[in-house]
Amino acid sequence: MNDLSPTRLAPDAYGTLSEPDTLTIQRLLPGPVERVWEYLTQSELRRQWLAAGEMALAVGAPFEFVWRNDELTSPPGARPAGSAEEHRLECSITELDPPRKLAITWGSTGGVTFTLEPIGSKTLLTVTHRRVCERPMLLSVSAGWHTHLDVLAARMAGQEPEPFWDQIARLKPEYDRRFPA
Repeated sequence: MNDLSPTRLAPDAYGTLSEPDTLTIQRLLPGPVERVWEYLTQSELRRQWLAAGEMALAVGAPFEFVWRNDELTSPPGARPAGSAEEHRLECSITELDPPRKLAITWGSTGGVTFTLEPIGSKTLLTVTHRRVCERPMLLSVSAGWHTHLDVLAARMAGQEPEPFWDQIARLKPEYDRRFPA
């Protein structure tokens, strides 16, 4: 059953804390669920908004994400001191229900779940990042997902996204303000 209320059709761009250490963030994206699924699971499409990395679609399958955030937007904006040109993360698939749900491990956190729901001709993508316990990491993860999802939405709509690092710098203090200390 779909809730077709205006709020449901146009979710707030900002993530929320669905639990004290769990970020939930949504985007209503153009196109069918299958198209969004391809942007989640195909390395060549995923690298345009998040990170590259070949992914065998099987529960337990390991894979590596490779971030090159300077390549996501042109211009990329000012990369903060201490941020590397490239970042890698070993992950594995923990749950798989194509093309509706993908759950993966994510470093020392409780993992990330991507849920896709058709809403008319669009797709509601919900990202849930669990057990992000330390506040600095929570703020970084929140600004990061927000920015990466904005890049995805722009790419899928054929638009040019805001410079990646400038948006991260703008969003971290906003998430600090929005989330209780």
